[in-house]
Amino acid sequence: MKKRSGLAALAPLALWTAVMVLFPMGYVLVLSFLTRGESWGVLWRFTLENYKALGDSANLEILWNSLKIGAYTTLLTFLLGYPFALAMVLQPRRRRSLLLLLVVIPFWTSALMRVYGWMILLRTRGIVNDALLGLGLIHRRVKFLNNMGAVLFGMVYSLLPFMILPVYTSLEKLSPSLQEAARDLGARPFQASWTVVFPLTVPGVMSGCVLVFVPAVGMFFISDLMGGGGSMLLGNLISYYFSAGKNWPMAAALSMLMVALTFLSVHVYRRYSGGEMGVF
Repeated sequence: MKKRSGLAALAPLALWTAVMVLFPMGYVLVLSFLTRGESWGVLWRFTLENYKALGDSANLEILWNSLKIGAYTTLLTFLLGYPFALAMVLQPRRRRSLLLLLVVIPFWTSALMRVYGWMILLRTRGIVNDALLGLGLIHRRVKFLNNMGAVLFGMVYSLLPFMILPVYTSLEKLSPSLQEAARDLGARPFQASWTVVFPLTVPGVMSGCVLVFVPAVGMFFISDLMGGGGSMLLGNLISYYFSAGKNWPMAAALSMLMVALTFLSVHVYRRYSGGEMGVF
């Protein structure tokens, strides 16, 4: 009886997984092996040409640029997010809750709207340029947008909370007595943090790296808007093949490549974090 009730309880989860995960993934996988239609759509002729095309020099260059942007974004969010999370943990509980709220608030608005806000601020005749000119810090207007630096800034801004929250969760679980004991044994503050605190927060750091790296590789709207369309990333290429390129099988093959990168990232996370989930 208990076994039947347990299976009944799992039925909604199994149904949701089948409809929302397995069926779409299976459809994209099958689509990636089909042939592009003459004008649009697909022909039911199985082929490996789509996966062979992934090795073209142009596709490899875009993949390499995507991986670099993902790596740089992950590194910068770690360098900014870890000290911020550590500073949050050291605050009194009431102030800590306020800081946590400030980190979560961006999720209450559309990411696209926030990116448009930064575009208004950073444009050539925007508020930032006006302020810098007024303060005498620059003598002519600076082009902040439509370059790779703007894309990287947008990625870091959008994904920074995904690094702060897992690290904060890992740090909050630690007892303050650990660092105090290291200090009593003669370790300096930085040495105590690096040798005692940081190794214990590796699961949270690795979780944050996965949560930042995977979206950064495929987040195409930031490179479209803040990069001016000149910064082609893997997500942009998939969007192009699905829309203007009208090559759905090639877009599906690139999507499966992103799925493979996601599984690889999760595998690295589980390997070096001991399989412990350090997200929330």
